[in-house]
Amino acid sequence: MGVVLVCDLGGSSLRSALIDATGQILAQHRIHCVVPSPQSGFSEIDPQLWWQDVVHCIEALHAQDSSAFASVQGLAFCGFTRTQVFIGHDGSVLRPAITWQDTRADQSIADLQALLPIQHPETGQINAFHPLARLHWIRQNETALFGRLSTVLDPKDFIAFRLTGSRKSDPISMARLYAASKPGEDGRTLFEATDLPDQILPELASPLARIGCVQSGLGGALERLAGKPVFNGCNDTWAAVLGLGAMRSGMAYNISGTTEVFGVLHEDKATAEGLLSVDWGGLHQLGGPGQNGADTISWLLALMDGHEQKHDVGAALSQLLENPRDPQPLLFLPYLNGERVPYWDPALRGAFVGLNRRHGAVDMAYAVLEGTAFYNRIILERAEAATGVAVHEIRFGGGAAANPVWRQLKADICGRPVSVVQTQETGLLGCAALAWTGLGQFPSLDAAQQAMVKTLSRSEPDPERGIFYDALYDQFRRAEEALSPLSAALSKMTLMPSHSRGI
Repeated sequence: MGVVLVCDLGGSSLRSALIDATGQILAQHRIHCVVPSPQSGFSEIDPQLWWQDVVHCIEALHAQDSSAFASVQGLAFCGFTRTQVFIGHDGSVLRPAITWQDTRADQSIADLQALLPIQHPETGQINAFHPLARLHWIRQNETALFGRLSTVLDPKDFIAFRLTGSRKSDPISMARLYAASKPGEDGRTLFEATDLPDQILPELASPLARIGCVQSGLGGALERLAGKPVFNGCNDTWAAVLGLGAMRSGMAYNISGTTEVFGVLHEDKATAEGLLSVDWGGLHQLGGPGQNGADTISWLLALMDGHEQKHDVGAALSQLLENPRDPQPLLFLPYLNGERVPYWDPALRGAFVGLNRRHGAVDMAYAVLEGTAFYNRIILERAEAATGVAVHEIRFGGGAAANPVWRQLKADICGRPVSVVQTQETGLLGCAALAWTGLGQFPSLDAAQQAMVKTLSRSEPDPERGIFYDALYDQFRRAEEALSPLSAALSKMTLMPSHSRGI
């Protein structure tokens, strides 16, 4: 039967694997990627680094199991989105990719919004994180480069382009630009309204589509894959939801990696303030990506021990949570990098609220976990109100899902059962399900997830803790409302040069 070769490009690591049609991982390799640190809204990275990492992982898979590698039937990739790679007419990379953390487009967002027709359905989605806003910013600030721009790709599309020479994407990963390319009530697209060329949008095809084959001449282990089909793939959230077995109406997903992603699946399209509504091919996703997540825990641990952020965050967190807590709760607003869904506000900031002299590291850690779960609940409540249907289960994935304390906290705070599956590599498993479906092994993605995804455990919400968390959640929302204006004011302030040298 063979295997498929899949890669999941995340915000801080690249995972790769050889997976058979039962979902068994025969070989896998993971490397940590360069993570740009946003400074004054600036966050860029050379996409060639991703390509080097992919080549490294493929070589490692071949070295681990050359026999399985020889039986590769196809390849598929997923990756983080809200990140743009700029390709010239000659296929060259014109500039570093602008990542999901970059907020510089906020500088020109007012000028852009003045050009947008109010009646267009995508106009309300335009903010500093929107790809159209980034393109407008590039045109204003890098005019010569913009004139050489041919295509904008997502990270996973760039990898597929390097493998096949094909500049394609899918309508889910490119949902925002795709929506901007549709005519509004006045017959104009947002590209036309802003005089941006819609040719930069790549050709779009189903995630299951074969977009090409691995080119020959790439050298090394890649040469052994020449001629193998490459499937279009999708963003990492979509793949992880499939790998969680959550691609079903009435279920919610929560991917907790570098950033937090939460959404609800429903048969009918619905809209809610601040949430993204995306057609996932018969199911509609209502929710979307946050700007903060497990990276917040990494920040806290580094802050406490005075060292750089650790890669083994899970073990350090588990050890910390074994300590007793202070009886008085502590609140944490998790918006260290501003926030995307549901606020779309780059000026939001984090805060601990209610600190007393007895509070220590364990209390701060619990507050961070609880604050993130409260953030999840906000999205859940908005999505359920919009669809009119209560979610019956949350499928939890990502590195943070391995922590049983966090799983139980999410169940108690959201008031819904939280389930995890046997593999932590849900993005890879979802990619494999996609590739095997594309190869004809399964008649549908639903059949693939039923055959390949196996549930490991389920955390039921505790009613007594739920009553306490309902009250604490109310205080969390009050703290958000009270501190939002302070965040905006502080984000505009800058220390004097002399402050950096002390007083």
